[in-house]
Amino acid sequence: MAKFFKPKSKSPESTLDEFISTAPSARYTFDSAPDAPESEICRAVENEQQRRDCIMIQMQSKRLFEAMQDHGFFCALPMQPNKTYMECTKLPN
Repeated sequence: MAKFFKPKSKSPESTLDEFISTAPSARYTFDSAPDAPESEICRAVENEQQRRDCIMIQMQSKRLFEAMQDHGFFCALPMQPNKTYMECTKLPN
């Protein structure tokens, strides 16, 4: 079950910064329709199975991919061929 995070920020970049800063080592996933102006980004909640925190962010998936890399994450498609979302994990420092 997903719980939607309520960002306080105005810009998409600030919203993403705020969302990631609350759980910087979490595993994140994001998805959107092709060429959609917004994407859904979620993270698994530690110690709570089947729970995710999610936000809708005003970024196309390509820009969100770049922004996650800028935050030090490695993002890739999952191994299952029928899955189309991106998975992002924090790279070690």
